[in-house]
Amino acid sequence: MYVEDEPDIREVARFALEYSGDYEVKIYESGAEALAIVGTFKPDIVLLDVMMPGMDGLATMEALRQREETATVPIVFMTAKVQSAEVSRYLALGAASVIPKPFDPRTLGATVKEIWEEHAG
Repeated sequence: MYVEDEPDIREVARFALEYSGDYEVKIYESGAEALAIVGTFKPDIVLLDVMMPGMDGLATMEALRQREETATVPIVFMTAKVQSAEVSRYLALGAASVIPKPFDPRTLGATVKEIWEEHAG
């Protein structure tokens, strides 16, 4: 599952992940939209943008952690906010990892797979 408010970034990520052959990607444009749908399936991993209007990535992660079906699913922030203090904060709050934006579409699938195997596999 990937939650991202920017349409162009959503499509690049979807293509990169699906092209790698390892993923069926469900994409949502807001935290609220993702939370409304996530009860119908259990994602293997959640990729979240940090800066989104309305419910930001941190609030979305907190809400996902409170739901039984997503309480233990690895959550990865994909963000341009990657100063060391910010990354430390995301990890301290329970993120499995942080992928900096802009990301490399050629390696995104392998990066996500590596994070998933480390935290859930």
